[in-house]
Order: sequence, then C-alpha cells, then structure tokens
Amino acid sequence: MASPCLPMTRSEMDQRGWDELDILLLTGDAYVDHPSFGVPLLGRLLVDAGFRVGILAQPDWKQRDALLLMGRPRLFAAVSSGAMDSMVNHYTAAKKLRRNDAYTPGGVAGKRPNRAVIAYTAALKGAFKGLPVVIGGIEASLRRLAHYDYWDDQVRRSVLVDSKADLLIYGMGERPLLELARRLADNPAASLTGLRGTASIETEAPSAAVQLPSFEEVVGDTAAYNQAFRLAHEHANPWSAKPLAQAHGARWVVIEPPAEPLSEAELDQVYALPFSKRPHPSYQVTIPAYEQIRFSITTHRGCFGGCAFCAITHHQGKSIQSRSEASVLAEIDALTQLPEFRGTVSDVGGPTANMYGLRCTNVAARAKCQRVGCLHPKPCPHLATDDERAVRLLERIRNKPGVKHAFVASGVRYDLLALQQRYFDALLQHHVGGLLKVAPEALDPGVTRTMRKPEAALFKTFLEQFRLANRRLGLRQGVVPYFIAGHPGSTLNELVDVALFLKQERLQVEQVQEFTPTPGTLATCIYHTGVDPLTGDAVSVVKNPRELRLQKALLLWHLPELRQDVLLALKQCGREEVARELFAEARPPGQSARGKRS
Repeated sequence: MASPCLPMTRSEMDQRGWDELDILLLTGDAYVDHPSFGVPLLGRLLVDAGFRVGILAQPDWKQRDALLLMGRPRLFAAVSSGAMDSMVNHYTAAKKLRRNDAYTPGGVAGKRPNRAVIAYTAALKGAFKGLPVVIGGIEASLRRLAHYDYWDDQVRRSVLVDSKADLLIYGMGERPLLELARRLADNPAASLTGLRGTASIETEAPSAAVQLPSFEEVVGDTAAYNQAFRLAHEHANPWSAKPLAQAHGARWVVIEPPAEPLSEAELDQVYALPFSKRPHPSYQVTIPAYEQIRFSITTHRGCFGGCAFCAITHHQGKSIQSRSEASVLAEIDALTQLPEFRGTVSDVGGPTANMYGLRCTNVAARAKCQRVGCLHPKPCPHLATDDERAVRLLERIRNKPGVKHAFVASGVRYDLLALQQRYFDALLQHHVGGLLKVAPEALDPGVTRTMRKPEAALFKTFLEQFRLANRRLGLRQGVVPYFIAGHPGSTLNELVDVALFLKQERLQVEQVQEFTPTPGTLATCIYHTGVDPLTGDAVSVVKNPRELRLQKALLLWHLPELRQDVLLALKQCGREEVARELFAEARPPGQSARGKRS
C-alpha cells in the first residue's frame, strides 16, 4: 500500500513524529515518489530499513536557510545532481543553453547549478559544519576518476576531489548506501572507507590496488589517459575487479570494486516499497519527466549492449537484473487502481526492453569477463537469449483486467530480436503503437565497430523481417530509426551513404542525436584522445561545428529547410551527383510522408 511522500519540510517531519532526520538526501530533480527516480527510490529503501529520511529537492543552493528546512541530520547528507549530469541537462551538444528541464515543475530551466554535485556539496558543508557529505548518482558516478570534460574542453580532476565530499558512491547505490547508513548508525565516528561501490580520498594507495596514471599524467598525455581508461575497464567486473588508485597530487582517489548486482528477490523488494507514484503534493504544475513515465513499468536494469557512447553500462552495470513476474504484475495491479489510469501501460521495459530475463549461463566465464558488451562483434556463446520469460510476461500483462494496451516504448536491440522470434511477433502484434523505434546509429563498418553496434547488414535483415512479419500478421506498422551525427569515426561521406539508404528504404529520421562527449564513456575517451583505448586503433574525430551541422543535415535530408546544407555537404565530399538521386520523387501514390512501409 502506498504511503505519503517522504518529508520535504519540518511540518511533514512533525506529521511522522520525527524530531530529527538520520539522513538528508539532496537532489537536483523535483521530488517524484516513483521508482524511476533514483533519489526517491533510495529514500524509500532507507526508510524501510528504519532510518528517518528527508528530501531536499532543487533547493536554492545559494541560500543557507533553504538547506536548513529540516535541520541537521544525525548521520550524513547525500547529494545527487539528479537523473542527468547537470552539464548535459543544461547544455546542448553545440554548448548552447537548453530552454527547459524535464525534471523540473513546468519544465523550467535553471533550477539546479552547473556542476551540481560540487555546488550542492559546498553548500551543505557550509550549512552543516563537520557533517559527512556523500555524493552519488550519474554525475558523480561517471566523474569518479580524472575525466575529459567536454564543456571545459580539458581533463578535470575526480569530482570527489573537486567537491571535497567525504565519500562517493558509484553505480546503483542500494548496497553501499545501506551499508554506510548502518555503519554510521552503529558508530557515528566509523570509517567510511572499504565499502564496495564507493570511492574515497586516501593519503596512500592500498597495496592491493591497481595504480592508474595520475591526474597530472593524464592531463598532459593522451596515451596515459587511454591507459587509465583501459585499466579501469579491466576492473569493472564486480566478480573479479581489484581496487583502483589514481594519484591527484599528494593524495589518492581510491575506487573500491563495484557492488554486486541485486538478486531478483532484492530487486522485487525495492519495487515493492510503498511509492505513491506521484510528485510531492507541494507541486502545482506538471513535471514533464513524470508525465512520460507515470504509467510505465520497469522490468529490469542493466544493459549488455556495450555501446561506446552510452553511460548505462557504466552506471547500471552489464548484468541484467530482472524482476520476477509476480513483482511486475503486482505493480500493474496497483497501477490499474489509480483513478487517473485509463488502461494504457505506456512502457514495459528497461534500458533495453528485450533483455528482460536474459543472463550469462557460465558463472566461471562471467567472473573473469572483460568484454565491453555481450553482442558485439558477435553474441557471446554464454549469453542466454531465450525469450520465454519476456513473452510470458507480456502475455500476462496484456491479459490483465484493467489493461487495454501495454506498449514497449523503451529501446529494443534489433540484432537480439533476430534470436527472439516469439518476442518479435508478440511485440509487433500487441505492443507497438504503429511505429517501432530502433537505433542502428550508423551503417559504415568502421563507425559501427567504433560504436560497438551491429553491422549494417543486420539492420537491413531486420527491416526485411519486420516487413515480412507485418504482412504475415496483417499489420501496417513502420520503423523510426535513430542515427548519431558527429560520433568518433563518422564522416560526411559515410552520412551521404546513410541518406541514400534512408531514401531507398523509404525511412525518415524524426530526430538526430548529436554526439555529446559525456563523462566516463568509451566514445568520450576516443573523442579526447583520437585513439580507441581498447584496440589501439586511431579514430578520426570531427570537432568543426560546420561539419557537424552538415552531418546532421544529411540525416534529415528530407526536410526542405535543410536542402542547402545537404547540397553543401555533397559538394564538400565531391558527391554532387547524389543530389539527383536523393531529391528525386520516389514515393508511390498514397505513401505517407512519415515514410512508413509495411
């Protein structure tokens, strides 16, 4: 049964009979009491374990009184920038200020600071002298070592050093955060070090730690930067990793091995917590991110895709952690009881929907695995791809009383669908709202290799199978492909070929993702150094804004307002003759302008 939101004010503490907090959680997002939001999830978990927890959501970090609303917590304060890195939240790939923030009431921009983890930590340390401050979430997690920062265009120190926090929790924080709270509850003066899934600053490197090139070395030497990235990658496996240590001047940032993934039973317990599934009642306007996920169901976490540009594997891990059918169905039962629910489950999935229930079948191999992902360049022989659990779950969901539609709106791996025919059929027949979104991202073999994405031939095969299946099932559905402009390795010449492919296949890209070098990813390392750290291959990198604009135009070649940019791109790579083919009218009578083809 749902319970009221966690307190955000002293009066709400009084309603619970609390005279003080044990733990104060500060987040750069609005407070939405939903398991899709990390800080509320962790808050519910801590309360369930017996701790008194309050949430400060988007406080004015410049005003000390805004931080004192609920008083000084007894044990510690914990900081997250929110669901996104604050710099990604604030700026586009062109480094232009965004005009809105989906995680803020009314979509208003500017409610969190740049480099939020640093600013919030400084504010808390000023307000509560001597109180331990712990940082976590995706911003802290992916900046835990010296890292290239796109917005400064330089290598920055670990965010742990820059923020002066007492501890950093990386990855999914349930295990280390609970252990930390219990340790400090038993002894407020206890050491914060030695917890798996955490990073701390030490005066010496542990004898068992793998020493990475220092901050000073990686700042001035891209080869040293690549070596540090490679060593960190080699020790990302929670079952075999050693501690890492990276010198920052006379001090060491020490990274403990990752926390082990949650078991199915543990994940079920997390999603059984009494979330209200609503924003805090103090909000008077809608929160766009909540509107997107309010009727969605998360079935699992983790992703073994290993895409070079994606942060999910670095944060949630490569191992798929799936909830039980009973847990998912219980959440849907509760969803159907909400008066505002109209019968449509907007999404059933996770980072990659068709990875639900999949796992490594070889425990010994898993313990020493160092693959970036389990699908590239070929599916790992130890990967179980059986779609039985996923098919059964979808069937039970759509047959639930009160459920009229259940869509799979989160991403699917089309190369994995080739091994999941029953899931593929169920997806097309029952769970696609007319358009299936897939992400080939690129077609050139060199670029897909750099991205760790499937080869173009697999995408072409998928399109054939998709169209055949639609005809067999008597459906008229289309594909919306996603491509990236400006990714390391991409060239104008390659994007011309993509434009021709889209024209020939009667596909249209609805929006183009411009590559943004976000902290911690493999693609960002390549962008900074020009070399793939895991293969040693040199990779071309485009940083010229004009060429990036032309790459984007080629992917959106069908828009009349971009035709001049397309012609400029063709001229620049000496392929002017392509214009005749690209702009020839080839759509048959009655063909939708969206480019759908069944």
